[in-house]
Amino acid sequence: MENDKKSLGLLDATLLVAGSMIGSGIFIVSSIMMRDIGSPAWMLVLWIVTGIITILAALSYGELAGMMPNAGGQYVYIQRAFGRLPSFLYGWTVFTVIQTGVIAAVAVAFAKYSAVFFPSLNQILLAIGGFSISYAQLLAICSVVLLTYSNARGLQNGKIIQFIFTSAKLFALFALIALGIYFGLHSNVFKLNMADAWNAFSITVDNKGVVTQTPLLGWALVGALGATIINSLFSADAWNNVTFIAGEIRDPKKNIPRSLFLGTFIVTLIYVLANVAYLMLLPNEGMMMAEEDRVGAAAAQVIFGETGTLLMAGLIMVSTFGCNNGLILAGSRLFYAMSKDGLFFKKAQNLNAQGIPSAALWIQCLWASVLCLSGKYGDLLTYSTFASLLFYMVTIAGIFRLRRKEPDTPRPYRALGYPVLPLLYIVLTFCICICLLVYSPWNTLLGLFIVALGLPFYFFSRGNS
Repeated sequence: MENDKKSLGLLDATLLVAGSMIGSGIFIVSSIMMRDIGSPAWMLVLWIVTGIITILAALSYGELAGMMPNAGGQYVYIQRAFGRLPSFLYGWTVFTVIQTGVIAAVAVAFAKYSAVFFPSLNQILLAIGGFSISYAQLLAICSVVLLTYSNARGLQNGKIIQFIFTSAKLFALFALIALGIYFGLHSNVFKLNMADAWNAFSITVDNKGVVTQTPLLGWALVGALGATIINSLFSADAWNNVTFIAGEIRDPKKNIPRSLFLGTFIVTLIYVLANVAYLMLLPNEGMMMAEEDRVGAAAAQVIFGETGTLLMAGLIMVSTFGCNNGLILAGSRLFYAMSKDGLFFKKAQNLNAQGIPSAALWIQCLWASVLCLSGKYGDLLTYSTFASLLFYMVTIAGIFRLRRKEPDTPRPYRALGYPVLPLLYIVLTFCICICLLVYSPWNTLLGLFIVALGLPFYFFSRGNS
C-alpha cells in the first residue's frame, strides 16, 4: 500500500502462507478420501502429489511476485499477462466464492468445534420455513466481524494475531504427529493397515446404514484418485494469499518467493506426517467411519482418551481462527487493487488513517457473513477449489507469455526448472480438472458458471467507468 508501512518480514510472510493453508481440512478430509479410495497407500500418494503440485506452483509464482511486488498479487499477474477481462473474472470469483466462501466455511468450522465446549450453540435461534439460523452461525459471523475489526485497526494487529495463532497450531500439530508416531510404534495398527495397502475401493453408506464396497481398478481408480484429490488440494489451498499483500512486505522481490517455498514446504511436510500418524493410530475402517469425518479427533482420542476430543476441538478452534485472520487480512488487498482499476466498489480503494483498505475489509466481511447464513458453504468450497485450479493454471501460463512479451523485464527470481516444472504443474492440474469434470460434473460446471457470471458485471463496470 502506498500509505502503509512495510512491516512484514520473511518470518511474517512465511507464517501467513502456512497459517492461511492450515485450517480444518487436515483434521477432516482424510476420512473422506479413505472412503473414496479405501487405500492408505494411495491416500498418502495423493497427499504427496498435492504437496508437489503446491510447491511447484509456489516456485513458479515466485517469478511473478518478484516482477510485480504490488498489492493484489495473482490479480495483477493475470492482468499483466492476459489483460483486464481475465483478471476481473479471477477477482470476481475470489470475491463471490474463493476467498469469502473459504472465510465463511472456516468460520463455521470454528463455531462447530466451539460447540464441543458449548453445546447450546447448536440450538436454532430462528426458523422461517426451510431457512434457519443457529447460534453457531451467529458465532461464525461474530468471529469474522471481530477479525475484520482487528485488521481494520492496523496491520500490526493482524501480524500479532497471525504470529500467535499460527505458531500455536504449528506447535500443536507437531506434538500430535510426534505423539501419534510414538504411540503408533508401540502397536500393530500401521502394520495391519499396510498389509494390503494398494487395494483400492470406494465405500458408500445408504440411509439404513448399509455399507457397500466397490472395487476400483484401471480407469475407475484413476478417476477416483483424480476426483478425491480435490479434498487434499482444498486443504493445501490459500498459499497464494501472501501475494495479495506484497505492498506491505519488506523486500518483497526476495521475501515473497522465499516465503512461498518455505510455507508450502513446511505445510506439505506436516500434512504427510499427520496422515502417517493417523494411520499409525487408527485402523483403516476407523479412518473411513470417523464420526462426522473428524479423523483428527479420533486419532487424539486414541492418545488421550475422551480428553483427546476436547484437545482436538481446542486445536481446531485455534487453527481455524488463525487461518481466517490470514484470509481476511489478504483478501481485502486484492479487492483494493481491483477498485483502483475501476473493477470493484469505488469505496474499496479508500485507505483509513492506518493505511488499511478498511472499506474493502468490511465489504468482504459482509458477503462472507451472508455465506455463513446461506448453509451452502460446503458446496461453495467445491466450486471454488475447481475455479482456483483453473486460475492457477492461467497464472502460471502467464509466466510463459511474459517471458515472450517482456523478455527484458528484470526478474529478481526466475521460476525453478523453467519451462519443465511450470509446464508439469499445468499438465497435472489440467488432468485433475478433467477428472473432476468427468466424475463430478455438477459441482465443476457450477464452478464454471460462477466464473462466467462475472462477464455481464465486467461489461457493466466498463460501461459505467
